[in-house]
Amino acid sequence: MSVTEAVIQLDDEDQPAAPAGGERRKVGANLIIGGAIVSGIVFTALLSFFWTPFDPTEVAISDRLMGVGWEGHVLGTDHFGRDILSQIMVGARNTLFIGILAVGIALVIGVPLGGLAAARRGWIEESVMRLSDVMYAFPAILLAILLSAARGPGTTSAMIAIGVAYVPIVARVTRGAALSVFQTDYIAAAQSYGRGRTYIFLRHVLPNISSVLIVQATVLFALAILAEAALSYLGLGAQPPAPSWGRSLFEAQTFIRLKASLAIFPGLAIAISVVGFNLLGDGIRDYLDPKLAEKE
Repeated sequence: MSVTEAVIQLDDEDQPAAPAGGERRKVGANLIIGGAIVSGIVFTALLSFFWTPFDPTEVAISDRLMGVGWEGHVLGTDHFGRDILSQIMVGARNTLFIGILAVGIALVIGVPLGGLAAARRGWIEESVMRLSDVMYAFPAILLAILLSAARGPGTTSAMIAIGVAYVPIVARVTRGAALSVFQTDYIAAAQSYGRGRTYIFLRHVLPNISSVLIVQATVLFALAILAEAALSYLGLGAQPPAPSWGRSLFEAQTFIRLKASLAIFPGLAIAISVVGFNLLGDGIRDYLDPKLAEKE
């Protein structure tokens, strides 16, 4: 297709023509299972705002280390007599909060950086990519630990640390996806209208790479759950008495031989959450892949 033909196909708002033909996307098992798991986690977190079986921070020494289902404690109690189910429910809220904001920070900073590198090229691209390479050289969890240690422990520190650690990943993914879009005919057509590269990125490129960013966001969310659990395990995440899955694992290690369920239940919560978001990301990727579309 020539640039002239691409210009003719653009509508009055400079948008590329919609794909021809009615296409039905196939909803795969990954998307269904992942969506169900993530929905369950979100529902549990929202429910914890209004109801929990017991006060998750209430200490009852007389009820310490109760077994599963004993006196209304469905998952038992910990060494302080706190209800494990209530702690897991509130811990889901804390985990989702940190994950959403951390991934949000990574997207808000990483997408403009990657878009700038793809749009401007030259020394700007080199500067952004070399800075990204320096940050990418450090493992994300190590960088998060360093930032959390520098700012002090807490939910805010964990959120910022995890988000900053994932900025290079988002920037590199955005740049790679945007470069391929910038080489298309309809981008050349938009440039022939005299549109600036910033306008073109926001109006044409960003909508076309949004599916890539959505999939990447779900993958980063799963990684953020693991990072938050690791930071909390090390005492750099949410501080007592706020419930946290990672800190529950840390506190359970002393009693692991006496009562293994103290570590099993928060460990399962972390594992199921990570699997759920990974399946959701794979399902979204398969759903948005045009090669997997089925025509009616």
